[in-house]
Amino acid sequence: MKVLDFIAGDLNGFIWGWFGIALLLGTGVIMTVLTRFFQIIRVRHWVKETVGSLFKKNVFRHSKDKASISPFQALCTALAATVGTGNIAGVAGAIATGGPGAVFWMWVSAFFGMMTNYSENVLGIFFRRKDKNGEWAGGAMYYLQDGLGGKKGFKTVGKVLAILFAVFAVIASFGIGNLAQANTIASNMYAQFKIPMWVVGIFLAVVASLVIIGGIKRIASVTEKLVPVMSVIYIIGAIVIMFMNVGLIGDIFGAIFRFAFTPSAVIGGGIGIAIKMGFKRGIFSNEAGLGSSVMVHSASSVKEPVKQGMWGIFEVFFDTMIICTLTAIVVLSSGVIDLATGGPAAGFEGLDSNVLVADAFSLQFGAFGGWFVAVAILFFAFSTILGWSYYGTRSWVYLFGEKTAIIYKVVFIAVIFVSTLLKGDMAALPWNISDTFNGLMMLPNLIGVLALSGMVMKITANYVKRKIKGQPIEPMLSFDPEIQKAHAATLDEE
Repeated sequence: MKVLDFIAGDLNGFIWGWFGIALLLGTGVIMTVLTRFFQIIRVRHWVKETVGSLFKKNVFRHSKDKASISPFQALCTALAATVGTGNIAGVAGAIATGGPGAVFWMWVSAFFGMMTNYSENVLGIFFRRKDKNGEWAGGAMYYLQDGLGGKKGFKTVGKVLAILFAVFAVIASFGIGNLAQANTIASNMYAQFKIPMWVVGIFLAVVASLVIIGGIKRIASVTEKLVPVMSVIYIIGAIVIMFMNVGLIGDIFGAIFRFAFTPSAVIGGGIGIAIKMGFKRGIFSNEAGLGSSVMVHSASSVKEPVKQGMWGIFEVFFDTMIICTLTAIVVLSSGVIDLATGGPAAGFEGLDSNVLVADAFSLQFGAFGGWFVAVAILFFAFSTILGWSYYGTRSWVYLFGEKTAIIYKVVFIAVIFVSTLLKGDMAALPWNISDTFNGLMMLPNLIGVLALSGMVMKITANYVKRKIKGQPIEPMLSFDPEIQKAHAATLDEE
């Protein structure tokens, strides 16, 4: 318990002090500047190439190559890992702890995080390779090992950082991708339907095992169906509440901006509580800067690094700017938060943030509202468990080899059940532990992104010249000469 308290307390406070947030925000700002504000200047292009291309066969159809999945499957699997309890209980927790102003800082982290996630995905595609099973393997550990490690005098540094990232990713997969998700599911199912938490744990573990053991192809086939449906249903429910309380919209956004810049929000406790919670829950939600979603994006059949990078921009935009904002509106329009003070309204003090959104829906729709959120969290969080099981598996395989992957999967499935038994103060540990190891993953990953920022800038400029300005120049597709040659020869088919 002392070790857990240190991880969730002192270590968490250090990582999410000024240093961690400055590194996270600074990387996003630097990549935004180096790519010439790509997320704004090229907004029409990246929207067209992502959500605007969903009905193109090469985007959504299943890849015949067993080494890859379709760009749409990659997006859905990445969204499955990001669109989870962070978008519901996480946003509610940020508001409950940091006030309405935390939402503003979530937006800030997401705006610059778009280009951090873009850069991660560009590097992920550029430095990926095929593993012994003929499947694409990519992620921060590979661009740290071969990108940073490929620089003169940095071979050992790159390898050490790659190993550290993989170790932190394995541990983080049990926090953000398992404990926090399964415990929130069980808490909500018990609160709304009185289903014993241990029963929920057994159900989740059994169903998850059927999917996780099947690998990326089976995970992707499930998430491509689950993510769009659950997202649309949740968005519709949130929009209905927004229109039911349309008269409060001005007050809601006024509170968000007003409480983002109060003294306690900006400087209280060493670093402002609103800023800290906004960034912590923002990265918990969209994962920009963690280097996690790169692992599944790297399995895409796409050949252009920038194309998968643009899916990364859309991923962060959809996750935080749309889903998290709608959740914030639901919470702030429900009356559980006093918009004048930024704190809990009278009679709502001490609410559990895990069920705060369910309470907000219940105030609008009665018992059905609570049921709706409980089911939404079930699908959101379960899909996150599936996505993170893949991230943890890839990181484990990098460290210990493909033959040992089954060990990780069995332990991961067992922890799903154990996490549903946590109650009281223990139930808060998964969130704090997740924050800590998210931050530990972030450190080596962002060092790699910054060290390779020049490479991202060159690849982006190369793409813009070829695809937007129509200049006939050689594409930059892979660090590996053989992959570069093969991709260049078939690029026109993409």
